[in-house]
Amino acid sequence: MSAEVGKPAPDFTLPTDGGGTVSLKDLRGKKVVIYFYPKDDTPGCTKEACGFRDSMPDFGAVDAEIVGISKDSVAKHDKFKAKYELPFTLAADEEGKVVEAYGSWVEKSMYGKKYMGIDRSTFLIDADGVLRAEWRKVKVPGHVEEVLAKAKEI
Repeated sequence: MSAEVGKPAPDFTLPTDGGGTVSLKDLRGKKVVIYFYPKDDTPGCTKEACGFRDSMPDFGAVDAEIVGISKDSVAKHDKFKAKYELPFTLAADEEGKVVEAYGSWVEKSMYGKKYMGIDRSTFLIDADGVLRAEWRKVKVPGHVEEVLAKAKEI
């Protein structure tokens, strides 16, 4: 199964910060913003996480949950979450199965070297579990506001 706008979003269950788990099916009845990011505590990822953090009241007002997913471990997520006081769930996809299911595990290139990595991407899922919008190759400035605007529409 892969992520396709207008179709049910790929379900998953992943370990989270604080020793918990998160399943997409358990979030039914709410809008869900899933954002995939490359690595905890790096400049772009921190800026994106803090953007979602600062907009939590606005996302709460439209009954939307936020889940950040990377291949980092739960222990790294715990440190990242505590350092920046992130009020939303961080899920650890260490095997990369969810990242792949959403098409966010891609070939990248830096300084002429090709490697596989997470494409910074965001998915908006409605209360029925249907994927309503996706953003790929996300540029952080203005992104949170764009996602929030779309969440208000659905």
